[in-house]
Amino acid sequence: MANAEKTAAVAELADRFRNSGAAVLTEYRGLTVKQLSALRSTLRGHATFAVVKNTLTELAAKEAGVTAFDGQLQGPSAIAFVTGDPVEAAKGLRDFAKANPLLVIKGGVLDGKPMKAEEITKLADLESREVLLAKLAGAMNASLSKAVYLFAAPLSQSARLIDALRAKVEAEGGSAAAPEDAPASDDAAAPQDVAEGGDQS
Repeated sequence: MANAEKTAAVAELADRFRNSGAAVLTEYRGLTVKQLSALRSTLRGHATFAVVKNTLTELAAKEAGVTAFDGQLQGPSAIAFVTGDPVEAAKGLRDFAKANPLLVIKGGVLDGKPMKAEEITKLADLESREVLLAKLAGAMNASLSKAVYLFAAPLSQSARLIDALRAKVEAEGGSAAAPEDAPASDDAAAPQDVAEGGDQS
């Protein structure tokens, strides 16, 4: 590979590192082209799986400020560059590795922080972004329903008090203007009187 091609390849890989929310380093020794294609299909929408040259990848990682793969770029290497949901990408890699033990997850980087292979497996056990968003939306809807109820409650209570007042006045054979004849200082006690009248009815 000519120097110009190497420089271009390093620059492209460095851009991939920069533009990915996460990246997972794997070793794929012994996997067939068909199996690698199946893995790419599994990761589609969440990550791109690229076979890489170790020396060029090491240079690109340094250029992009990624140190997670230091000392791990050995053997036939491939990297899953995650641009979608990292949890779904981790699940895809974990499940594929279970079914195809020749795929070895060696480590990764998430939001600039190095991750060990076991940490990637733990990431795969989390709920996906879509599930978490759905739960959050459900919680928000429940909170909104409670808020609407709380705002509506005083209005319904007022309506019940007015109905109780009307029933009390009618029962006593008076007019609706009767409460207005009461002294202004008794206004504060009116709700309690109404409530008592409501209980008696």
